Amino acid sequence: MNSNLWLSLSVIIYAYKISIRRTQETHIKRVAPEPSGALPFIGHLHRLQGQAPLARILGNMADDYGPAYSLRLGSNRALVVSSWQMIKECFTTNERNFATRPNMAASRYMIHDKAGFAMSPHGPYWRDIRKLVVSKLFTAKRVKMFKNVRNSEVKNSINELSLLHQKNGDRASVMNMNKWFEHITFNINIRVLAGKRILNQSIKEEDSHVKEAIKELLYLIGVFVVSDFFPNLEWMDIGGHVKAMKQVAKEIDGVIGKWLNEHIEKTKECDDHDDDEEGDFLDVMLATLPKDAEMFGHGRETIIKATISVGAHVDWFRKHCYDNDMGTLFVTEPSPHPKSRPERA
Repeated sequence: MNSNLWLSLSVIIYAYKISIRRTQETHIKRVAPEPSGALPFIGHLHRLQGQAPLARILGNMADDYGPAYSLRLGSNRALVVSSWQMIKECFTTNERNFATRPNMAASRYMIHDKAGFAMSPHGPYWRDIRKLVVSKLFTAKRVKMFKNVRNSEVKNSINELSLLHQKNGDRASVMNMNKWFEHITFNINIRVLAGKRILNQSIKEEDSHVKEAIKELLYLIGVFVVSDFFPNLEWMDIGGHVKAMKQVAKEIDGVIGKWLNEHIEKTKECDDHDDDEEGDFLDVMLATLPKDAEMFGHGRETIIKATISVGAHVDWFRKHCYDNDMGTLFVTEPSPHPKSRPERA
């Protein structure tokens, strides 16, 4: 009897070990390689410093570790991909795992507590606002309608160069072309968003204030904020970026609020206002969203302001990437999803 008992126990223990081993093999997650040199507490942050642009630094790491590798950035982990195959794997095959966005100070303090479609976390609100933006704002028809805006801005800017040359007569005319192209891009965006235009040599204090406030917004969105990587240190506001974000958000809110009120008054005067007419983004959103519209705690005014704020910096970021030859995409580490495929190294 004792021999039978020991035999039964042996079989049970052996079966249990086999079951545990298979369970562990099933849940093994193949992770992307990680560069050496990570330090305690800060991880790889020190390796991202240098004279070269960030895209170049990440590209050099990709040469050593392949088209997909992971980094430790403070208390967060990130995945860096640098080939179209890996980008397709992330945003097509495993789209659901990469659908959300990190919780950053810029989105909390400058985009109305993550109410902007490009910075809100994945969820019901993000799906609703994305549907609104895709179906009403970024449509092929509307892009075609704004072709005249792009053409007229280029023409107006060339005319300004011609007037400058005529003013100087036979003297050589000097023009900073980087600022010239920046001004064209800025005016195209503002006209598409709110139907406004700012002269290159404008002496109006209001025009200068608007341009500087938006440029400051764009700068702060891309600045390194310590609390994004070490959330427990936000109360210290190292570098003063959080304070600056709150101040700029207040200024931008006032500017967009003024534009919004002007459009509301214009809408009241035009009873036949239609969202399909050739209007800017503010016109379209006012025509689409009813006065009492609310999406998961965000009212109509907040949704519109957040969308306009995001629209102001999305095109700038795309231009900045092209100007700096950014071929590396930097995304956050995905959270595991039961229906997703195993991560490929």
